[in-house]
Parts: sequence; structure tokens; C-alpha cells
Amino acid sequence: MRVPLSWLREYVDLPAGETGRDVAERLVRAGLEVETVEQLGGDLKGPLVVGEVLSIEELSGFKKPIRHCFVNVGDANGTGEPQEIVCGATNFAVGDKVVVVLPGAVLPGPFPISARQTYGHTSAGMICSARELGMGDDHNGIIVLPPEYEPGTDAIELLQLVDEVLDIAVTPDRGYCLSMRGVAREAAAAYGLPLADPALLDVPPANSFGYLVKVNDPAGCDRFVARTVVGLDPNAKSPIWLQRRLQKAGIRPISLAVDITNYVMLEVGQPLHAYDKQRVDGPITVRRAEQGETLTTLDGVQRKLSPEDLLICDNSGPIGLAGVMGGASTEILDPAAGPGTTEVIIEAAHFDPVAIARGAKRHKLPSEASKRFERGVDPEAARAAAQRAVDLLVLIAGGTAEAGVTDIAAPHPVRTITIAADLPDRVAGTEYGRETVTRRLQEIGCSVAGADVLEVTPPTWRPDLTDPYDLAEEVIRLEGYDNVPARMPTVPPGKGLTEAQRTHRRVGVALAGAGYVEVNNYPFVGGAAFDGLGLEADDRRRRTVKLVNPLNDEEPALRTTLLPGLLGALRRNIGRGNTDLAVFETGTVFLPKDELSVAPRPAVDRRPSAEELAALDAALPHQPRRVAVALAGERLPSGWWGTGGRASWADAVEAGRTVARAAGVELTVRQGQLAPWHPGRCAELVVAGTDRVVGHAGELHPRVVKALGLPERTSAMEIDLDLLTEDGAERVSGPSVSAFPVATQDVALIVDTAVPAAQVEAALKAGAGELLEDIRLFDVFTGEQVGEGKKSLAYALRFRATDRTLTADEASGAREAAVAEAVARTGAVLRGA
Repeated sequence: MRVPLSWLREYVDLPAGETGRDVAERLVRAGLEVETVEQLGGDLKGPLVVGEVLSIEELSGFKKPIRHCFVNVGDANGTGEPQEIVCGATNFAVGDKVVVVLPGAVLPGPFPISARQTYGHTSAGMICSARELGMGDDHNGIIVLPPEYEPGTDAIELLQLVDEVLDIAVTPDRGYCLSMRGVAREAAAAYGLPLADPALLDVPPANSFGYLVKVNDPAGCDRFVARTVVGLDPNAKSPIWLQRRLQKAGIRPISLAVDITNYVMLEVGQPLHAYDKQRVDGPITVRRAEQGETLTTLDGVQRKLSPEDLLICDNSGPIGLAGVMGGASTEILDPAAGPGTTEVIIEAAHFDPVAIARGAKRHKLPSEASKRFERGVDPEAARAAAQRAVDLLVLIAGGTAEAGVTDIAAPHPVRTITIAADLPDRVAGTEYGRETVTRRLQEIGCSVAGADVLEVTPPTWRPDLTDPYDLAEEVIRLEGYDNVPARMPTVPPGKGLTEAQRTHRRVGVALAGAGYVEVNNYPFVGGAAFDGLGLEADDRRRRTVKLVNPLNDEEPALRTTLLPGLLGALRRNIGRGNTDLAVFETGTVFLPKDELSVAPRPAVDRRPSAEELAALDAALPHQPRRVAVALAGERLPSGWWGTGGRASWADAVEAGRTVARAAGVELTVRQGQLAPWHPGRCAELVVAGTDRVVGHAGELHPRVVKALGLPERTSAMEIDLDLLTEDGAERVSGPSVSAFPVATQDVALIVDTAVPAAQVEAALKAGAGELLEDIRLFDVFTGEQVGEGKKSLAYALRFRATDRTLTADEASGAREAAVAEAVARTGAVLRGA
């Protein structure tokens, strides 16, 4: 909302010395978001005056029209003689009043003006367009003023070129601030000054001879006011003051009737629409659209209507999309294209915010009206807004207001909120007192009664005030958030991080220590992400929780896996030249439950009960926490020392082991198969001693790599942390240290190729007993020497005792016991035996 300071002063008598920045500071302290304060005409310097065109000579022989003019500028040039000016615009004639800038002046830019020779003549000044004066972007022609202004009149004051404009970002709960009336109310409260409410007008009551209106959908339209003005001068133009206020507020002047409706909307906050009465066929009806209906809106686009669309209709069909945009069939006629409009019907209605928001989004047709209806419009402002528009039409266009007044209003129950007088004190931790609380609530328009317990009736323009804590917030913000004391809360004893939180932190530290960089991605996905991962149509990961109002229509669902966002971050970094990457992310995924339920709305004045919390939890999707990594490029860098090592599936598997060690859990790795991993290079990560699969790791499928634009051999891992620690993590402790020497024994076993190495390793561990300190697979061999369908697995076994030096017989015995157990469990044969 753009708020000209000169216009704001009309409703609040601000101190004379207050600048736009001073007002912005007060409004920010009151809770509004003032983004910028624009200085209009800050670098403008006169003389800038009204001129009367005395003569025009058309110059020929140039590529564009050039006119040599003499302009009467009164005594502004110091001589009273006509001013000689060369101009390229053609939209003015002899006798027109124009805006002339004289030598010595400076236009916005800054652009100094001086006399100069051009096109064979002297041009002592310039005839100005709106863009040259900073009034807008219109540069099609110069400004032609109404004839009543005398030559030499100061145009800076006439055109209100010097001003300050506050640009306020209005949040959804402050829809009333999308009007001068709402911002003025906030300014009045911030300064402790009275408000001149522009909606306080004498309005005649409704009667039976107003224009006939039928509301068939009272849920969609609970108020409709219609007024009629006849005998308008079709050639009447918007006065300069009205045009300038619209321009400063960011709205382009169009025609008198339309300008007045826009002006009143900005002033009062109530969107209006003007219909050409002679083009309306019969009574006006408010209803929902019927299947197959169409409407050509004012922008000239024919729109296919949905049965959910709320319409304004007459006997011919739809004539407007309620609260969004009017129809072309009843628009105000331009007198330049025909006889012009002499009779106008003013509509001031109150529509359902949800219906308007959905209609505007459905047709991709945001408008100033829909923006206000979406956020909530004061239903009681409709009568005053219609009266204000009628008064302006009569005043400017010389019309006559018909006596008929149509006002269809559905009953509105009075909303009363009970609040303890000391609630703001308890919320803010300071003392305001009942008198201050009552005064502040009255300043925002509330009716207040009571002593220790207040009965508060919020004003009709504040639909966001629904409970006592909303009222407490109003008191606190008006008293100033900066006046709320800062006190450190008392930490209750015995509290700290939960075991799950400690595990998550250890996992993050462990991966960071292993060379991974943490990334955070948005949790939104779309079907294209699953297609890129090569997931089958019946894959459970495609079953998602969809958002009702997504930020991006291409990503309307919550993620069921961390891989899409992580691989997207990998791709973006590689596209920016970071070719060697190892990234990780921890976060929740959202898995829909088989049985869906609707979450209850708990009260805000007490803690939810155990039953309410259980119902809320039951309505939420399952949200396990996961960790995932992705690798590409070199894991070990190349240099003068030699060739480094590229990231591979083994690094992804080791990342899974790193996570498990940080969580105090031992993993078993076995061959698996799951998209998006390569079927021959995919590992299942299983909790040791169980069949519980907690994740997968390995190299991505080549088709996935190509679809996502990733480097070859890109690898990834994903683990469900909640599933990993389901049995409870053991306390992580450091390894024991022995002062006695180690005994190393190597063993090579031949097994079937189908036997997993992890199974052989587990058998060797079980047979070796307590003396085994470490086991490492250092070679895998296949070939004719071991036979077809066989493979050789070579392990290094490290034996050590904590209390003595092992003898050769003890180490050999432990090795033989390990081999015997492997033979018994896996059918292994000792190589070379």
C-alpha cells in the first residue's frame, strides 16, 4: 500500500515538522512493515509553470514531427514575452494549457534545463510530459491542463509534485491497512491524535425504490449496496488532485467514474464497481456460475467459468466476476469512442474472502479489489463508500443522485471477546494497567466494558481479532515492542537435549568430520522428481502428502525421501564449477498414513489435553528423520603426489557406517536392489543381528544420472535414523588401548560368488573369539585359479590380548577357529589347502 504523506495528513493532523521517515518509524514501532519512503520531487527545482500555447509552426524535413511553438508563461520568465520552445509532441493545439519548464530549472533525474539551439530555432525551455515530471510512465504526449488555470501559475504546487510516499507491506491479517482510513487509524494511535474517519458520512437509509438486486448466494455475498447517479457529463475529466493521488498510490487514471471508484477504494478500503446503467439488462443478480458459462472481462479476455465462481449477472448473463473484475459488456464508455456514459450504477458489496481468493487464483487474475477482499473488508463500510462515490460523481460530473438506495445485508452476529484486564501484563511481563489496556483497545475501534474482566467487541474491520491473545497483542504493539523488558527465562533443572537430539548432532558432526558439507533443502517435491529417480508407478515413495496451497504448482507435495533435494543441490553446485563434492542433509520426510483424519482446532487459552494431542498427532503424517549423502568427482584430490581417488559406491557405504557408528549401532552390509541405485552396485544397510533394513547406499543408476544431469558414478546413501536407533543406541565409547603387541594373521577363503562377504566376515568374528581386535577385507579375486562360480576373499585378522603378549600358538589357534566357523557356516574352503 502506497501512502502519500500529504493525503495522510488529511485524516490525521500530524505535527508540521514530521517527515515521511518520522512517520514510518512510528508505524514500524506499531507493527506495520514500512519498506521504503519515496521522496517525490526531491531534486525538482523551478521555475515550472502553466503555459498557454499561442502559436504552432510545423517544421518539415525531419524524420519525426517537430513543432516550433510560442507559449505564454505570464511573468514567470521575467519579461512577460511569449516563450519560444521546440517540441516533438503532437497531442496539443493552439489555446491549450500545458506545463512549461523554463531555463534554470531542474527536472527529476536530475535533468537541468537551459536554452539551446535545435532544429534551426532557439528552444528556451521545454513542454513537459508526465514521465518527465516523475508523475508516471506515460510518455506518449505532454500534459494538457484544464483551461481554467492562468498562465504563469506555479505547476509544482498545482500538480503536487513534491511529496513523500510510504510503501507499506501489508500482511494478510492487516487487510484494513490497504486503505488510507486504516493507515490513518494506525498513525493516529501511534501519535495519540484524533482520527478524521472518512467513512463517517450521512447515508440515507435503504428504501424500496432502489435498483433491484437479488442475492441468490448469501454465503458468498452477505452485503450488497447499489446506488444510481444520472445526468452525468460524459466528457467530465478527473480533476488534477484526484489523478495525482491515484498516481502517487500507484494506480493509473483511466476515466472519471473508474477513477472515483479507485479513489474511494484507496480512501475507505471498500472496493467498488461502476456499471453503465444503460447497458445493464434488468435486475442485478449475485449467484454462482453455471456449467459452460463464459465471461469477457474488462481486460478483453474471454474466461471459462467454474461452478465455484461467484458472479454478478443481469438478464443477459454474467456481467462481472464478483470481487475480481467487471465484465466488458457493462463497462463505462469512453466519450472518445461514442456517446459516453451518462448514468452509472455504483456497486459496493461484501464477498466471501475464500471465494474471491480462489476465483482470482483460478483465473490468474489478481486485482486491487481481490487483494482487499481476500484479506477481509469491513462490511459496514459499503454504505459509506457508495455514498462517497455518489457525492464525488455529483460534485465533479454534475450528475444527480437518485433517491433509491439498495442495501441487502445478511445478519451478522456480534463477536464479543472476554479478556482479563491484566492479560497483556502477563503476556508481556510488564505492567500496563487497566486504563491503558482499555484506551488502546478503544483506539483500534473496539467497544470495551467491564473492570477486572473486560467484555470487548472488535470492530467490523478487524476480522483477525478472535481471541483474548489477539487483543493482548494489540495492546503490546501499540505500547511498543521496544518497551517490553528483556528477561532471560529460568531454565528448569534436569532439562537438556533428548537422546534423539544428541544422536542427530553426533551424526552431523561425524559426517562433517568425514569431509561432507551440510545442505538444507526445501521439503517440497513434484512428480518430475520421482520420474527423475526412476521410481515405478506403484513405488510407495510416490504416495505423498499434498499441500492445499503450495508455493509452487510444480512441487505440490511434501518429500518422502531426501534424495531429490540433495541431488538437486549437487547438480546446482556442479553447474557452478564445484566438480568434487560430498554433501549431506538431515531432515524429516512425510509419509501419509493409511487412515486419514481431520485435526481438531485446540483452544489457545490452555494447554491441549492428552486426548487433543493424540488426535492432532493422529492427523499428521508419519515424519521419520533421515540422513542422506551424495558424492561426485574426486574423493581424494589429485596433485603432484599422484592421482587421487574418485568417489564410488564404497564411499557411500562407508558414510552409512559412519552414521551408524555415531549412533552407537553396528551395521551389516549386504547386496540390495532399489531405485534409484544401480542394481549391481546397491547395498542394503541392515542393523547387525536383525533383518531390519534401515537404508541403502551405492552408485546411482546410469539412467538416473543422465536424467538429473549428474556426473558419471555419482553415489548416494540414505538412512532412516529413527529406524536405526529403534532398539536404543548403546553409549558411544572409545576403543580400549592395550600395551601389548598385536599378532596379525591373514586368511584367504574360497566361497560361492553368491555368498556375501559380510556373512563370511561375521563367521570369522564369531569363531575368532575375544582375542580378535580387528578384521579387514583387503582382496577379492575371481578367475580360473579359484574356479567358475567362486571367489576368493582375503582377510587380515589382528589379535591382541589386554593382559599379556600372545604366543604364536594362541594366534594360530584363534585363526584356525575362525576358519573352522567360516567353513561350517558358509561352506568356505581355505585357499591353498
